[in-house]
Amino acid sequence: MPWYGTLPASPSKERCHSEHREESPDTDTNYYKILNMKKSATLFIVMTLLLSACQEKNPCFIKLPSILSDNMVLQQKTDARIWGKANPMHRITITPEWGNPVPVKAGKDGKWLAVIPTPGAGGPYTIQVKGSDTTIIISNILIGEVWFCSGQSNMEMPLAGWPPVDTIMHSAKTISEASLPGIRLFKVQRKVSGVPLEECTGKWEVCSPETVKPFSATAFFFGRKLNKELNIPIGLIESAWGGTPSEAWTSREVLKNAGEFVEEIDAMIDSESSLAEYQTWLGGNKQIEVKPAGDDQWKNLDFGDSGLASVDFDDSTWPSIILPGKFEGKFGEFDGAVWFRKAIELPGDLKGKNMILALGPIDDMDRTYFNGELVGATEMDGFWQTGRNYEVPGNLIREGKNVISVRVLDTRGGGGIWGEPGSMRFVTKDNKMFNFSIEGDWKYQPVAEFDGNKFYVFDYSKQDFLQQKRPKSIGPYSPSTLYNGMVHPILDYLIKGAIWYQGESNVGRADQYAKIFPLMIQNWRDAWEIKDFPFYFVQIAPWIYAGLDADNSVLLREAQAKSLSVPETGMVVTLDIATVMNIHPPFKLEVGERLANLALANDYGIQVPTLGPVYKSMVLDGATMKISFDNAESGLFSTTEYIPGFEIAGKDGRYVKAIAKIVGSKVWVSSPEILEPEAVRYCWRNGAIGTLFNKDGLPASQFRTKE
Repeated sequence: MPWYGTLPASPSKERCHSEHREESPDTDTNYYKILNMKKSATLFIVMTLLLSACQEKNPCFIKLPSILSDNMVLQQKTDARIWGKANPMHRITITPEWGNPVPVKAGKDGKWLAVIPTPGAGGPYTIQVKGSDTTIIISNILIGEVWFCSGQSNMEMPLAGWPPVDTIMHSAKTISEASLPGIRLFKVQRKVSGVPLEECTGKWEVCSPETVKPFSATAFFFGRKLNKELNIPIGLIESAWGGTPSEAWTSREVLKNAGEFVEEIDAMIDSESSLAEYQTWLGGNKQIEVKPAGDDQWKNLDFGDSGLASVDFDDSTWPSIILPGKFEGKFGEFDGAVWFRKAIELPGDLKGKNMILALGPIDDMDRTYFNGELVGATEMDGFWQTGRNYEVPGNLIREGKNVISVRVLDTRGGGGIWGEPGSMRFVTKDNKMFNFSIEGDWKYQPVAEFDGNKFYVFDYSKQDFLQQKRPKSIGPYSPSTLYNGMVHPILDYLIKGAIWYQGESNVGRADQYAKIFPLMIQNWRDAWEIKDFPFYFVQIAPWIYAGLDADNSVLLREAQAKSLSVPETGMVVTLDIATVMNIHPPFKLEVGERLANLALANDYGIQVPTLGPVYKSMVLDGATMKISFDNAESGLFSTTEYIPGFEIAGKDGRYVKAIAKIVGSKVWVSSPEILEPEAVRYCWRNGAIGTLFNKDGLPASQFRTKE
């Protein structure tokens, strides 16, 4: 144990003797008391040194977090942090190629952290991390600008897209030209946690056609623009999960202090012990790590479960589920592999006839068998909305009992065979001779749970998963769970700023979003201990939200715009680059570059246009409203003579379509139905596309002159 205090002074014999003559008749007693004190202190120091030496002889076992690895980018001109774990009390020296060695010592818990000043942009460099018996070299390090890129599916959407439905414009060409060694990519693997974690899964990779395919398209286009304009290294950390609300990315303490999600958070706290027990059980199962990306990431995964496809397998003890439907209703939040089996009776006259097995859409992937033979498989991301129609050869058809077996693989969000009623049928190819519904009762059995980048494989013969007392389900939509699992592990890694593309999952709760989104921004800044770092976000694009009011997403966009009151923030408008029937617009180049322009103008001193027209004021002239805008000094233009999307209302507040046209630097709005107008609004519908721009080509924001 180190000595943190000051050793007692050692008095001289002369001083002790003098004190004895004046104050103490017992000279020998006082003298030997002081001598014993000296001996005790010396013994203490010797024992401390011996103990330290013994500890240094034990293995050091240095471990670095995954975010500190080859190919990383460190933020330039900062006090970067290098941290990790080792055996307690071990001395470690961190030596950057560009600077002096920095010694640290692991604490009693084994944790250590060193602060290393970084130079201006450059590289490549190395950092040596050396202990008594271990040396780690982190190589190919660049110094530059690091940005944290987060949100839901529109941030997560990879450059390769999720075909066939969700694609990225010019994806193939962009990928082929993505050999950009000055850009480095780190993708945080999905992780849900009820408590803040210290580590995440991922690795830094040099940007190449292969590594960029599964990486966020929005983040890549943002980073490519910065790299080109600044000519310095750019590090991009993607931490995103589709379908997730902002509260999942906000810490428990911040939400509770704001009075939001208190009951949900308290329930999660109450279940922490049972959750820990479940995680311990889960960790005791066989584990299969999947590749972080690639077209074959999910193909031919073997959970030792091939026998479950057999026509003779006894599934009589399996529980039942009604299909179509999602399996979360049976056992809560769950990602992983689940088998479904159903026996059907077929007439003999179908023998030898090729049939179609229609299952409807499956979320996310599947391997489908008929009488034990594989008849179809969809094992790539992005097909969760695609109906499965597999041909069954006539030689597999039996008279009487036939068995359909489907292994569904769900990697995020809801999972199952989940189409509309009538989507699951077994039919002849001409759909005339035989058309048989296969909906209703199916047997099911989970065989593996997916968490982080690993599958935990169950013993299906014991049905042990279904026997577990699972704690209150927490998932990627639960408050604070993604902050804990996908933000907290990165907090010691210094960044320049953050970009954010999220909001669709909070549509319908605009008032709450207006409160918690600014809190999330401040939460991150406080947690990173970087005051007012730049935070740029994307205003969600128009989309027709089924079952919601016509202005639900409009109100969410308005709540996002209100968050611009938070210092050092900026917002990208996407009213012009939407696909109103697809929530995942393919125009990620425009989104990424608009975000980059905000950073270039605000943080790097490069003059580029960043804002489209923003409503400023209105003047009533007879029956015409004349609207003025900021950011329109160079003029306005529209793709049409009369601008769609404008509405006008009188005293009764009833809005009607307006006639709107550009006159000089203003827009004049009127309607023959409203002779005494009082209010105007623009793009105030969920699916309204923006067609008004300034001469810089940036779209006007939605607005209303009166709430």
